[in-house]
Amino acid sequence: MKIKIIIMTGAQTRYFLWQDAVQENARPGFLTSLIKLNMNNKFQTIAVGMSGGVDSTVAAYLLKEEGHKVIGITMKIWDNSFAVNGPLRSGCYGPGEEKDIEEAQKAAKRLGIPYYVVGLEEEYKNSVLTYFREEYLCGKTPNPCAICNQKIKFGLLLDKAQQSGIKFDSFATGHYVRAEFDSTSSRYLLKKGLDQKKDQSYFLYRLNQGQLKKVCFPLGKYSKQEIKDLAEKIGFKDFVEKPESQDFFEGSDYSVFFKDQQILPGDIVDLSGKVVGRHEGLIHYTIGQRKGLNLGGLKEPVYVIRIDSCHNQIVVGLKENLLSDSLLVNELNWISIPEITSKIKAYAKIRSQHIEQPCTIIPFNSNRVKVEFDQPQMSITPGQSIVFYDGDSVMGGGIIDKAGIE
Repeated sequence: MKIKIIIMTGAQTRYFLWQDAVQENARPGFLTSLIKLNMNNKFQTIAVGMSGGVDSTVAAYLLKEEGHKVIGITMKIWDNSFAVNGPLRSGCYGPGEEKDIEEAQKAAKRLGIPYYVVGLEEEYKNSVLTYFREEYLCGKTPNPCAICNQKIKFGLLLDKAQQSGIKFDSFATGHYVRAEFDSTSSRYLLKKGLDQKKDQSYFLYRLNQGQLKKVCFPLGKYSKQEIKDLAEKIGFKDFVEKPESQDFFEGSDYSVFFKDQQILPGDIVDLSGKVVGRHEGLIHYTIGQRKGLNLGGLKEPVYVIRIDSCHNQIVVGLKENLLSDSLLVNELNWISIPEITSKIKAYAKIRSQHIEQPCTIIPFNSNRVKVEFDQPQMSITPGQSIVFYDGDSVMGGGIIDKAGIE
């Protein structure tokens, strides 16, 4: 005999599988106490951020099945302010948003839940696009998804929804991560999803304690394949077959976000300062880039080693010049710990697909740390996020300021 017991504690759901409830060594009263505890916790009204994809749709389904009142909400951020040039990609920002909203509305109707669209066009431009432009103009390669999650999806979306009269107790998304409360440290933790291939904790490291307190992630304990299988089972096979959003922008040309006078051509130089070519504007380049440099007559392949915004130069070198064993981090956000006051060991990822590497985190000055890796890392990129881990728990993270700190 197997009975699934669901216990609601705040925004988090804890599962207990009582196997063979009548076995001789079962503790008397255990099952009864679990049921009583569950009955004493009322179900919540949970707003689910719906994208029109399979993950958020199944997240809403799971919460509804648990007995919660579920509301679907989608943020509207595209307002046709920019042209979409070049081949279209699957992205979060672009004209395809209209179709995504239609799909989310269709999913909500099939699930039998209320659905609302929250307009955040100006807020998105002021927060995410302004940050995106400023970072590129400083010669950095930004991570707009992390900023959007912090400021828009888990911030202004919820504020504006409640201000408009949409009432809910907590917020859920279809991210493959877990959130838990640690009674020992009295802190809310962000943990990797159990499906390591789909873990999205890297993009959520900027969430603060107040945000983590009010969120739940129903998919964190599932694999992607399990979610696909469940979606087919409950009648959402058409959602399983949809392509997923993989990029920030649907277009392939970021220059539409900049004024012409902000994109100035300049010199490409080698590490000695010798001019070896011309570039078309700093925004078109990133650290480690090899293709598109249009440099001929060189004996060996060269890569972008540094972007010098002060002199409007792209600095190139050999692949070995991309290696560095240290970096400086600013704009820190700590999750599992309040701060660091002395050097500590951790594992770190310097981009989403990077395999986390052992390192030492050293306090540097106000809200900055120095990171020393045990082994040199390739293509450390200013503007990208670095996320620190202790096992499967996110310690925190920040934005890479520069590589190769002595």
